[in-house]
Amino acid sequence: MQSSRKGRRFFSSIHFKIALVFTLTLIVTLELVGAFFVRQLEQQSLSSFRDQIALPAYVDDSLTQQLASSSHSKVNQDVHTILTSTNNAAISEIQVFDTAGVLRGTNDVNNQDKIGQKTTDSNIKAAINGNKYRKNPIVTVNSTRYQLVVKPLVNTVDGESNVVGVVVVRASLESVYNNLTKISYIYFASLVFAVVLGIIMAIFISRSITRPIAGISARTAKIAQGDYSGGIVVRTNDEIGKLAQDVNVLAERIEETTNSMDFERRRLDSVLEHMTDGVIATDRRGNINIINIAALRMTGLSENQKANGRSILDILRIADQYSLRDLLDNRHELLLDFSTDEHPLMIRAYFSLIERASGFISGLVIVLHDVTEQQRTERERRQFVSNVSHELRTPLTSVKSYVDALQDGAVEDPEVAHNFLQVAQDETTRMIHMINDLLELSRMDSGTMKLEKEYINIAALFNYILDRFDMIIANDDKPEKYYTIKRMIPQLQIWVEIDTSKFTQVIDNIMNNAIKYSPDGGVITARLEDRDSEVVLSITDQGLGVPKSNMKQIFDRFFRVDKARSRAQGGTGLGLAISKEIIERFNGRVWVESTEGEGSTFSIALPYEPYNELDDDWDDGAWDEEE
Repeated sequence: MQSSRKGRRFFSSIHFKIALVFTLTLIVTLELVGAFFVRQLEQQSLSSFRDQIALPAYVDDSLTQQLASSSHSKVNQDVHTILTSTNNAAISEIQVFDTAGVLRGTNDVNNQDKIGQKTTDSNIKAAINGNKYRKNPIVTVNSTRYQLVVKPLVNTVDGESNVVGVVVVRASLESVYNNLTKISYIYFASLVFAVVLGIIMAIFISRSITRPIAGISARTAKIAQGDYSGGIVVRTNDEIGKLAQDVNVLAERIEETTNSMDFERRRLDSVLEHMTDGVIATDRRGNINIINIAALRMTGLSENQKANGRSILDILRIADQYSLRDLLDNRHELLLDFSTDEHPLMIRAYFSLIERASGFISGLVIVLHDVTEQQRTERERRQFVSNVSHELRTPLTSVKSYVDALQDGAVEDPEVAHNFLQVAQDETTRMIHMINDLLELSRMDSGTMKLEKEYINIAALFNYILDRFDMIIANDDKPEKYYTIKRMIPQLQIWVEIDTSKFTQVIDNIMNNAIKYSPDGGVITARLEDRDSEVVLSITDQGLGVPKSNMKQIFDRFFRVDKARSRAQGGTGLGLAISKEIIERFNGRVWVESTEGEGSTFSIALPYEPYNELDDDWDDGAWDEEE
């Protein structure tokens, strides 16, 4: 009973089926080997045929003796006699040529008229001259294949051998090839029968093997596409049946694992997507495999495909400073500068290892935190404290020096004491102005500054402010500096909602700077332009100008282009900063255009709504009703 089960198990096993396929392959291989033997048989048949048509040695000797004699007419007759006496039914023709290539005899009665003609066959000429030639060429004449046997006739006299001619034997090969064709047909028929039989058996056996394998393949393809439904029906107990059962179990396990992973991935993607900090994960080689939107935005990338697979060193732009080993061993955080000309961006990167329980490091997790505002605030705070300390220390030092001098006895000299007190008063006034400016900036920063806005004819207000500067120079008998204000202000009815007092403060700051930095006798040009939805006011001086490297800092607090000259003229370095804050509260813009050594142009753009006559008529009627 057990032996019969083992037998059935053997015959149903895949090993038996594979052995059977190999057996069929061997049968086909033997048929191919038979074809090879047919080819060998052809070669042997040709060799035997050449031996069959070979001339006897005495015929070669007789022809050699005749060609070695000097009597041409007698030689031709003797050669003819020797050739006609040769009795070999397989030979079609025998030709004899002398050393000059002249045909001296042939046993073919139809070619007797060619005797005495010189041959044009290059192979025969090569044999006569002792060159390389083909001994047994096969030629085709009138669709009939002939075997040629070319043999030089050598005469040996006193140990010296000389070629005296060539004998060429020609015999038809049709009988040989007819026999080979018959044999080939037999082999071909056997081959066809074996191939047909092999195909039938291979198809029958391959079905029993490939049908369950095809089912397994279709099942695995569905699993690869995420479809875990259905299952493989197991019909056999062989290795393929066991494989089908394992695939069904595997599909169930994969479905459970995939569902769990999908849930975790969706939860992780949701967390990463809504994080404000950038998160990047890499493999152990430092190549990125996970990156969230915030990290893409911080690193300047727009699509996920541009980051995946790239080195973290390239994405963070630190390849020239650190290696991956540095990040793995020593670095826990880095401060990275991703700032551009248009957009400052400082990022603090925190590094953490992805480490397995075995201690194997499989990657890195990098968290990117935008610290631009923090860095800017910290930098401005330090700079502000430094600037305030410096600006207050200078006048306080000056006041203290003059007070000390007064205490040391200068107070006894009325003229000197008066000058010292005047300087102390000027420095104290300067400090009061600076503190007032600082308080005003503080109110702006905290949002407590109050604006009393009203609609003002901006052209009229601009002219009014400039009139005050004209009056100052006109009423000053001995001004320190002469200047001229050139106005290019058209008479336009443009009404802008602003705080008149604050706007006047802005124009005063810009005009005072223009007067300070313009040369004596310089011209200050004031312009006003209407640009549809906004009005642009500009003030141009002929002063020192602003270097290109300082253009972005001109509106910073305490910034001065010429610090010594500004401080000597009483400037605090806060006027332009205050002006910028005020204009931005009006939803406007302020900027500077300058060429070093040629002067500067400060421009202010304020938005406004175009004047509408219908609105004006309605307002007049409303006032009439109130009256």
